[in-house]
Amino acid sequence: MKKELFGGEVNTTNNRMELMALLRAFQAINKPGQNIVVFSDSAYLVRCFNEKWYEKWLQNGWKNTAKKPVENKDLWEQLLPFLAVHTIEFNKVKGHVNLNSKSTNFEKHFEKFIAANGTKFSYEDFIHATEMNNRADALANMGIDLVRSGM
Repeated sequence: MKKELFGGEVNTTNNRMELMALLRAFQAINKPGQNIVVFSDSAYLVRCFNEKWYEKWLQNGWKNTAKKPVENKDLWEQLLPFLAVHTIEFNKVKGHVNLNSKSTNFEKHFEKFIAANGTKFSYEDFIHATEMNNRADALANMGIDLVRSGM
């Protein structure tokens, strides 16, 4: 089953929208105990989960290593419980890769993808993740257009 979601907020940040997109995706999954593979071009999101930044934030009263309040705490607090409900793997994909350009160095992008995520992925997986990330960008732009139109 395929379900596409999009939306937006006025006066927001890219990081906030990346987190909101993930939250809405998790909320759309109605059955607990799912194996979920997340691909994101947001290093902020992927690194937080893979490097478990949130554990230190929780220990430090939602303060980051600079002793400042963690940005987007409201969204992180909603996202973290999903880690106990599902098995979730986070992977980094490069954003804005033009799959239709003859000048795109696919081998170089694939090598970086493997370096970031491990050798468990095939070239076809890389292409698919990139296509889906490009689609996510298109949906994000639809959300921006919706907010700008006042709807």
